[in-house]
Amino acid sequence: MSIAVQVASSWADSSNPLVEQLVRTRFASRLFAKDATLWGTAAEQEASTRLGWVDPFARATDLIARANSIRGTLRGNGIDRIVLCGMGGSSLGPQVVAREAGVDLTVLDSTHPAEVARALAGDLGRTAVVVSSKSGTTLETNLHAAMFIDAFSGAGIDPAERVLFVTDPGSQLARKAEEGFQVVLADPSVGGRFSVLTAFGILPAVLAGADFDRLIAEAETAASTLAIDSTENPALRLAAVLAAAHPTRFALLLQESASERWGLGDWIEQLIAESTGKQGKGILPIALERDDCRLGRPLDSALLAAVGDKPGDPRADITVLAPLGAQFLLWEVATAALGHLLRINPFDQPNVEAAKAAARECLQAGSDAPGSAEVPDADPDELIPLLTEALSSDGYVAIQAFVDRESDSALAAKRLLERLSTELDVPVSIGWGPRYLHSIGQFHKGGPRVGVFVQLVDDASPALTAPGHDVSLASVLRAQADGDHRVLEAQGRPVLLRSC
Repeated sequence: MSIAVQVASSWADSSNPLVEQLVRTRFASRLFAKDATLWGTAAEQEASTRLGWVDPFARATDLIARANSIRGTLRGNGIDRIVLCGMGGSSLGPQVVAREAGVDLTVLDSTHPAEVARALAGDLGRTAVVVSSKSGTTLETNLHAAMFIDAFSGAGIDPAERVLFVTDPGSQLARKAEEGFQVVLADPSVGGRFSVLTAFGILPAVLAGADFDRLIAEAETAASTLAIDSTENPALRLAAVLAAAHPTRFALLLQESASERWGLGDWIEQLIAESTGKQGKGILPIALERDDCRLGRPLDSALLAAVGDKPGDPRADITVLAPLGAQFLLWEVATAALGHLLRINPFDQPNVEAAKAAARECLQAGSDAPGSAEVPDADPDELIPLLTEALSSDGYVAIQAFVDRESDSALAAKRLLERLSTELDVPVSIGWGPRYLHSIGQFHKGGPRVGVFVQLVDDASPALTAPGHDVSLASVLRAQADGDHRVLEAQGRPVLLRSC
């Protein structure tokens, strides 16, 4: 198995001292020994409970066997449609695995009523649902669970035979076992964005038909290389070049190999942005489409990385070559090493919690966020001058699209992305709300204070309400947008658009 991180010579030269620093401090071997002191005194307590991801292999074997057994039972009963309800790493990881394996997995990671309605409209007779939440309190997944349980009951199907839960021991979802539901307990020493090789990735992907044994074997083989204190360690080299580029090149443009459109870039986005975007620091990964116009005009403020299992774009500053299982562990180790070099705690997400609290306040108050400059129809001709005035030369634009991803509003958001990427000489990202709140939203609020935000919110129809929750999905979606708006503006980060 080949694992390689190829770095353009200029960046290799500038990052060499940082690679040597990581080797001198024995970062790799100490990480795999679960040394919680690697990120400083302030991070030590949390790090001590967040390092289970470095050796998930033995536990994974048992989990894969259990998941295959469950899959066999479901398939024997004619159940072959798997829906995953989860946010952030809980959904993005298994989604990548399913795409790489070429199997169908319906991922529901939105409170937009149109997206929820589509998931519920599938053939319930052949559907099983995995509800994934580490804390057991994730608003979106609890709403999804309530709606699927109600739908199964209404169809005369016992929900306990169709809805499975993945959560940490002791959470409120773990108590679902007392109601007869199958509950798969995850390793509490692994944070959500590092959880792809644990129960959160394994159960939904295996139920969908993916071969997870191969991924675990690839990751375990990679671990023998990634744990070595060597200047040739690919994870250390990757972390060093990102740290050397920071802060002048804080954006990392991610291009997947043409033959491998796994969605790995989306997973890397949430891993790095949520882990490093704090204390005014951080790297903002931006997953690119193959024909993205930014590839033709590299930005002064961005690095370009090609990822996959085959040679990537020759213009890339960094090329990361490895099979998928090794890619997962390599990027996780590199992210932990990057946190060490930037002197931040890669395992917390303080601003994610702030946005959740603001959303709850908005939901209770039923009011909109503070006023800001508005361009009602997302008209680029009106928007570009406002952005140009608000942007600094070292800034970026983040489109936050609280829209149905299969609607005309989503197409308009993508067209806006293309237009802004062409006309503005800064990185431009797009995040689908509320999914991005569990990933790059941490960077928006905790990273460098140079972002300008374009928030798109559609009419959020049809009208849907989750049983047992006295609130409509449209109200939840709007509250999540308004809550993030409030937190951003309170920190002096401008939000320029409110509707589409």
